[in-house]
Amino acid sequence: MKPYVSIIMGSTSDLPVMKEAAEILNDFKIPFEINALSAHRTPDEVEAFSKSAYQRGIRVIIAGAGMAAHLAGVIAAMTSVPVIGVPIKASLEGMDSLLAMVQMPPGIPVATVAINGARNAGILAVQMLATGDEELYKKLNFL
Repeated sequence: MKPYVSIIMGSTSDLPVMKEAAEILNDFKIPFEINALSAHRTPDEVEAFSKSAYQRGIRVIIAGAGMAAHLAGVIAAMTSVPVIGVPIKASLEGMDSLLAMVQMPPGIPVATVAINGARNAGILAVQMLATGDEELYKKLNFL
């Protein structure tokens, strides 16, 4: 199955946090992919990923990064696919990551969840997809 959601993390060391988003997507049987890409170490790969996401069927991107957390914003600058940022607690209690994601310039939105909030990022991705899928909306209607 082609993935609808892409989970991107700045480093494989972010997997213990980001796997919570994957668990939610698994629970709802939503196909996803998960990769490590760095806005700083692999900028060309981030650009290629971002610019091809929609054509590959990706409808939501969840991007998690710690410290210099530019990944979500860089991706959002290069695609119109919604981006959910997950600030990861790596230094400064995660506040540096949080601020890097929420202080985006006009025209480059990044929906941002709590520090280490990948579970909520997964739920938000399901909610976004459910706006166009009545069966998924019914499954999600647990609140």
